[in-house]
Amino acid sequence: MGDYSPEDWAVMNRQRAVYLAEERARQALELLLASRDAPTFGYLINNYEHCLQTATMLHSDGHDEDTIVTGLFHDAGFIICPENHGRFAADLLRPFVSEKNIWMLEHHEIFQRIHLHGFYQPEDPEFINAREQWRGHEYFDWTAQFIEHYDIVAINPNIESLSIEFFEPMVRRVFSGSPSVP
Repeated sequence: MGDYSPEDWAVMNRQRAVYLAEERARQALELLLASRDAPTFGYLINNYEHCLQTATMLHSDGHDEDTIVTGLFHDAGFIICPENHGRFAADLLRPFVSEKNIWMLEHHEIFQRIHLHGFYQPEDPEFINAREQWRGHEYFDWTAQFIEHYDIVAINPNIESLSIEFFEPMVRRVFSGSPSVP
């Protein structure tokens, strides 16, 4: 690569721009689809179904495409990088979704801890402060609402989710930078 001229880089960047415009959404959907048959690890449904349920509930409640696509991908990295899956999703979606949803993605792991009784010790001051240190932030309430209404409840095998194909046009619009507004 050290031998590439500015003209070589210009050609490659033009090719990359065409590829990204045509393929980025498809590649993101394939990333999610790779976990379609993954195990549940003891949850009632697997992570793929969890993501579909979250997006389905957001859609049913009339959220915009930015938020629905955020819900679809919020745990896309849970299997491959569980310790930092919120940051993974935020980085995947950062160029395409609102700052509100990026902040929620980056903090949702912390916010869900208060609901994971027995996994975290609620008397631990670090546990208590992890979420409460953000109280008053402009996106605190949205993040808490997302966790309570769309994340921790999206593990129900009796809820029928919309298909990944239903969400594909939304993903393509959001990844292209032109989501529709309801």
